Amino acid sequence: MSGVIFYRERRKVAQGEKKPRYHLVASSGADLKIHAKHVRKSELEQMARKMDAELVELTGGEKQMK
Repeated sequence: MSGVIFYRERRKVAQGEKKPRYHLVASSGADLKIHAKHVRKSELEQMARKMDAELVELTGGEKQMK
């Protein structure tokens, strides 16, 4: 592997919304510059394929009620 790309799903996205759903959080082991705030899953997969990188989806913790 030449690198790892970390991403997460956007929080404020509605079902059927025609905007990109994912936010690139970080990359490791790869010289990668991103010029967009949000990207589509297919775009992330294309970047990872070109760079021979692994995609890692970050999951948030469950919201704790007090």
